[in-house]
Formats: sequence, structure tokens, C-alpha cells
Amino acid sequence: MTNESAGRLFYVMGASGVGKDSLLSFVRQAGDPRQVAVAHRYITRPPQAAGENHIALSEAEFRARLGVGWFALHWSSHGFSYAIGREIDIWRRSGVNVVVNGSREYLPEALEAYPDLVPVLITAEPALIAGRLAARKRESKNEIAERLRARDELDALPESVIRIDNSGAIERAGSALLALVTATDGAISPKSVR
Repeated sequence: MTNESAGRLFYVMGASGVGKDSLLSFVRQAGDPRQVAVAHRYITRPPQAAGENHIALSEAEFRARLGVGWFALHWSSHGFSYAIGREIDIWRRSGVNVVVNGSREYLPEALEAYPDLVPVLITAEPALIAGRLAARKRESKNEIAERLRARDELDALPESVIRIDNSGAIERAGSALLALVTATDGAISPKSVR
């Protein structure tokens, strides 16, 4: 996208348990929908009561939509297929900033598709992440340990990635993310928000 009036694209990443879903829900509820939109992900995973607000697709539905070009971004992780719909391009053309829940492994491809995207890493203290994952009761102890190792890999992302620490009250990190994705000053610089 080269249109200067186009909305920005914010690519939010973070290890399981850092609270991305809670922060994106905060932005959905507190943000002005004429200014910022949080994209739903299309996932080949059934909906869960306490999980991400996503659009569940069968493998066949996912492949069909992918085949006709309805996805702007797509990747696989943990045995599921994920995608962001092309509606984000329409929203951006109308001047709305868009926030997507992305994958760290897919970041290079996302940057190739959208060179102007703003990468944002959500972090949290390891003990807090382990507690959140245990409370979900979706992962075994070994899977929790693996997810904590994946968190360490995320810390190795370049300094150009904006970091927001979600170890404290959700309102603090949520307000920081909301301020970032609704900024109108034109300049976004890498920073770490605790």
C-alpha cells in the first residue's frame, strides 16, 4: 500500500500466555471503530468459550478460501491453519488502522506482503505466562515448557520491533497498545512499554 491516507497495519505477536487475546479485546472495546479495527483470524480450530474470538473453518473451507485468494496473510502453526482476510485491505484504504494477531514465524512473509506493517511484540514474565497456560488447561507441562522456550526466541527479535509488557494490569498494556494503534502523529518509533 502506498496511499498516504491508508491506515497502518499493526502485526501483533507474542508467545502463548502473554495475553494477546485480552489486549486485542481491550482495543476492540475501547477503540473507535472508525479509527481502528482488529481483524478476526480464520482458523481451522473449533471455537472455545474462553479462547480467541476467531472464525472457525474446516480444512476444506480454509483450502477453498485460500484457493480463491480471500486471504491477505496465512500460515500454519501447532497443527492448525490461520489466516487474515482480504477485508483488511479495504479497511486500510478507507483510512482505518488495522491490528492483526500474527505469528512470529510468519513475520518475514508478512513483511514481504506488507512492507509498511508495524511489528508489535507482547511480552510477559515467564512465571506469569506459565500460570496463564496452566489455567487454560489446554497444554501439558511439557507443552507449557515448550511454549516458554518459544517465548525466549521471541525476545531475539530485532530492536525495531515495538515491545509491550503485559505482566501487570491489563489496562496498562491495553492502553499502551491502544495509544500505539491510534497514533496520528505519523511517526512510530520502536520502544518498550512496561
